Amino acid sequence: MTRFLLQRLVQSAIVILVMSFVVYGLLGLMPGDPIDVMITADPNMTPADAARLREIYGLDRPILERYATWLGAALQGDFGFSRLRAQPVIDVLVPALGNTTILLGAAFALSLALGLAAGVTAAARPYSRLDYAINFAAFAGISIPPFWLALLLIIVFAVILGVLPAGGMGTVGSHGLWDSLSYLVLPVASLTIASVGAHTRYVRAAMIDTLRQDFIRTARAKGLSGRRVVLGHALRHAMIPVVTIAALDFGYVFSGAMITETIFAYPGMGRLIYDAVMGNDYNLALVALLFATALTLAGNLLADIAYVALDPRISFRSLER
Repeated sequence: MTRFLLQRLVQSAIVILVMSFVVYGLLGLMPGDPIDVMITADPNMTPADAARLREIYGLDRPILERYATWLGAALQGDFGFSRLRAQPVIDVLVPALGNTTILLGAAFALSLALGLAAGVTAAARPYSRLDYAINFAAFAGISIPPFWLALLLIIVFAVILGVLPAGGMGTVGSHGLWDSLSYLVLPVASLTIASVGAHTRYVRAAMIDTLRQDFIRTARAKGLSGRRVVLGHALRHAMIPVVTIAALDFGYVFSGAMITETIFAYPGMGRLIYDAVMGNDYNLALVALLFATALTLAGNLLADIAYVALDPRISFRSLER
């Protein structure tokens, strides 16, 4: 296992290094730069002032030289300064990452739990009325545009009924726990409804395929109850493709949901990355995207470890190949 972890850490470091170069290059090739934004905001700035600022910030140097300077500072723990927020990048990134972890982590956990329950139930009675009803609900959830669903929830529960806030974020301890959590209800519900259908379909397909295997027939021939066959034997084997999908969603959890966070005015990673890219805040956009990349790689690593735990035929030695 130690060799496997070292190998994956080296691979992840290489991927992050390559991604940092690609993202830095793409951001550097975008039209305009932070100084152009300053010129637009301050009509009294002269061309000489703009040239001097570009020299101070190093924007007059070749992009490879600028990247090498940024990489050297990043390796020493200095990720730069956010121009939009007038703070160090880490000081801006950590609160947004925490907010997104709460929002999308709750939605991801609920979606996965509901998807597992619905998918197993549908697979246990394939092509029954219950199966058709679960499939219909899953397809409906997949087909609904997230922005439309978010607006609908706001209209119904915030405008018409007035029982939940339309957006923003509560502060724990200021007005009670429920008042703080109430700000999460609508965005969590919106993200959960939009994603639970896909998880249900993946679980159902994996369970139906597993229930047709020979070892399931053997378990039934031994006289085991249907509940024990489904939950004790089939579900563990069927979880392997589901773990793969969950690992791919892991990076999405921490990169934020830009549309949902924008509609509900929630200060998370998705909205932060969008504002940083549109505002030419190179340092903030770059580090935020690299964080999302690193967490996606971490999700894939956790998925590989889960494979070994779920299937005794899979070993760390086989994953090293």
